[in-house]
Amino acid sequence: MIAREMSAPKMSIRILPATQMASVLSRRAARMAAAEAVVAPILTAVRKRGDRAVLEYAREFDKLERKSVAIPAAELEAAAARLSLDFRAAIEQAGSNIRSFAERQMPREHFEELSPGLKLGQLVRPLDTVAAYIPGGRYPLPSTLMMTVIPALVAGVPEICVTSPRAVDAVFGTAHLLGAHRVFQMGGAHAIAAFAFGTKTVPRADRIVGPGNIYVAAAKKLLAGEVGIDFVAGPTEILIIASEGEPKFLAADMLAQAEHDVDASAILLTTSKRLANAVAKEIDLQLRTLTTSAVARKSIERNSAIVIVRSLAEAVEISNRFAPEHLSIPDTSLLPNLRHAGSIFIGPYSPEAAGDYAAGPNHVLPTGGASRVRGGLSVHDFCKVITVQQLDRAALQKIAPAVTTIARAEGLEAHARSVEVRLT
Repeated sequence: MIAREMSAPKMSIRILPATQMASVLSRRAARMAAAEAVVAPILTAVRKRGDRAVLEYAREFDKLERKSVAIPAAELEAAAARLSLDFRAAIEQAGSNIRSFAERQMPREHFEELSPGLKLGQLVRPLDTVAAYIPGGRYPLPSTLMMTVIPALVAGVPEICVTSPRAVDAVFGTAHLLGAHRVFQMGGAHAIAAFAFGTKTVPRADRIVGPGNIYVAAAKKLLAGEVGIDFVAGPTEILIIASEGEPKFLAADMLAQAEHDVDASAILLTTSKRLANAVAKEIDLQLRTLTTSAVARKSIERNSAIVIVRSLAEAVEISNRFAPEHLSIPDTSLLPNLRHAGSIFIGPYSPEAAGDYAAGPNHVLPTGGASRVRGGLSVHDFCKVITVQQLDRAALQKIAPAVTTIARAEGLEAHARSVEVRLT
């Protein structure tokens, strides 16, 4: 009998050379066009029929059994009463850090004389009404409720609404504890439409924030001119740069991202083949006992990879092209050359999960390369800056030649005369 050499077991995650990075960088394209076609008639129905349409869709998609999508205050209070003491303590600790960070982000009001007779400044005013969308699919997300409601509270928004498709104590009770008392049970495109147009039951929002599935994203995209939104979010993602490190830590971070959704992606860029193999083995080992392995394994196999790069400089260049939602780096030395990321986590004891829940910065972050143009949700999304200017006659006289010359170059004669009439 001829002995056969045993082949090494196939790893769940791909290990690729940097030359094949293009296949990873071309993210799985969300079927946005198809989703838009599905949600468009829903948006039209809500615009035309208001509450009646919202209720029909909520009963069909959200399994709503009550007579209204609005949740009574007594039900929110009861949900809060059922929360465990440990959960309440966790909410209090996480909420305190989120609030402190948001307070440090608040833009500053000022009005001061920058030159003789010329006073300039800015006012900071909250939006009137905002809506926080809290997904209710596979996992309830009270953390997202905190990340969307607390910055709005810090900004001073007078009317904060919360909507989620499932009645879950962790979400409804947390809303009550935070003081967000206008809560609705509805999700999907009909929830976005209700806040965009307003109905008898649902107030029209100035801005809708929070993540959701592809249908929520499609609805936000189609209504972006009708209502303010944060951004159109896609599947969640993490990119890790490491030349050395603890394989258990790195594998755990990748799986923490992968368990969100089968379309999530986790990418490790490393200069070390030894580390690449060790992390790949550790991912398989941890998947054996992970309760969410059914989801995480698909994400790891379909959308994730370990990529061997020639240097950390190449890793940084790839990261800047990818513009990841979450970026994990080994130390601060890489910061000066990083240009695009939703949020950055530095060092072995800064797991992305810390930012998801309790560190303080927001976890509602741009995906799909959108971090090239904006950062994550912040207190700035819930307020606006109004500029203020006051000139005396001498200050106006000083800038008059510039104003009148540019105005006439643009063909706007009345602009020029509005200055000259004050100085003759």
